[in-house]
Amino acid sequence: MHDDIAEILFTEEDIARRVDEIGAAITKDYADCAEEGVVLISVLRGAAIFMADLARKIDLPVEMDYMAISSYGNGAKSSGVVRILKDLSSQIEGRHVIVAEDILDSGLTLTYLLKNLASRRPASLEVATLLRKRTRAQAKIDCAYVGFECPDEFIVGYGLDFAERYRNLPYIGILKPEVY
Repeated sequence: MHDDIAEILFTEEDIARRVDEIGAAITKDYADCAEEGVVLISVLRGAAIFMADLARKIDLPVEMDYMAISSYGNGAKSSGVVRILKDLSSQIEGRHVIVAEDILDSGLTLTYLLKNLASRRPASLEVATLLRKRTRAQAKIDCAYVGFECPDEFIVGYGLDFAERYRNLPYIGILKPEVY
């Protein structure tokens, strides 16, 4: 798998340091909510690793929940058509919700998800994304927490995949074009 990587963008140490910083920022920002804590929501499967690491760095009560959403079909680019395959198990009305996202690419799926979650009337709704791609066509989404800005390349590792491979790489790298 490592031979398929053209360049490592963020090392395991870079990621751990940035997740620590985001966790500390969330702990500080939600200190007034120390009794009820926050609900972290991850979209399966890519963001699950980021959310698990992030949850351990937040020094507040944390409830974790997951959604499965499909928007890519069989292609490498988003189709713009979003389907919920697995919904939340938790009620989020009146709760402080943070969506833990692996990568903000086009933003089409996240825009849909945020509208869907907002309709459930949480007390607050924010986004913590590990990666934000630098693209011109990206939807306008405010992220309270951004781990890293990254180039508009095909990125894998630390939960991000191509054809369900490379998620288990401990770093984030650019996949060689000949692989996809």
